[in-house]
Amino acid sequence: MDTPEELRYSSDHEWVRIEHSLAHIGITDFAQDALGDVVYVELPEVGLVVTANSAFAEIESTKSVSDVFAPISGEVTAVNGALGDRPELVNEDPYGEGWICVIKPSAESELDQLMDAISYETFVLAENKEE
Repeated sequence: MDTPEELRYSSDHEWVRIEHSLAHIGITDFAQDALGDVVYVELPEVGLVVTANSAFAEIESTKSVSDVFAPISGEVTAVNGALGDRPELVNEDPYGEGWICVIKPSAESELDQLMDAISYETFVLAENKEE
């Protein structure tokens, strides 16, 4: 499982990368692996105001349809239009070309509630032991 140290992680398996006060959002390597082959991504609308922990996008794979939850609150300022033609980018490069959207955070303190890489890996291991 690839877990870049510079990112923050939610318990719903989304990641956050802060660049120039904007939060780039995607799903983790663990999540894309669990989903299987991604065949469609329903992106949020630019301008949508999201609340932390609320569903704001969907990913359809050969196994299931899964909600994507906002790891932080804010306004969607950009979406990854490339996923319309190439949804498999979520599988191929979840932390790079497979990003989902960019959010302008409305409550930066929410970032402190997200996990660092070590905490996320520990969380995933514990979650898998419960199953």
